[in-house]
Amino acid sequence: MSVVDVRKDPANLTMTMTCEFHATPERVWQLWADPRQLERWWGPPEWPATFPVHDLRPGGKAEFYMTGPEGDKSSGYWLVDVAEPPRYLEIRDGFTNPDGTRNDDLPGVSFRVTIEEIEQGRTRMVLENSFETLEAMETLLEMGMDEGMTLALGQIDAILEGSKGA
Repeated sequence: MSVVDVRKDPANLTMTMTCEFHATPERVWQLWADPRQLERWWGPPEWPATFPVHDLRPGGKAEFYMTGPEGDKSSGYWLVDVAEPPRYLEIRDGFTNPDGTRNDDLPGVSFRVTIEEIEQGRTRMVLENSFETLEAMETLLEMGMDEGMTLALGQIDAILEGSKGA
């Protein structure tokens, strides 16, 4: 499995997930940069994502929704603060209402993605989630954020395996 570590740090209001892949940093970056690839792993397997809007540039925005097994939907957005291909992203993530407006009843999260080569052909990706308050962190963890992200990130190996030789 690609997820090698999950650390929850309530004192610093962070949850950090570390993954390792048999791929180059450039290939791992494509998992974020290509919305069709992102749709294959963003969200747990039973809640696949769709990204109708995807602008991964500083100042850009992405809009997405995840569809559950019963057809129910959960939607959100990303505001891209920093994008330095193929190594680094800073994104503010939040929920939206069915009409596409921001849902401020649910807390958002900021996350940083660092992608680095650890040896030839192997890459480490660190996803650090930062919460505004302990209550926000607890709310999102109670909603299953850690389990959902672990399942989502766990889908990446199959995507990378399928692209070998392509």
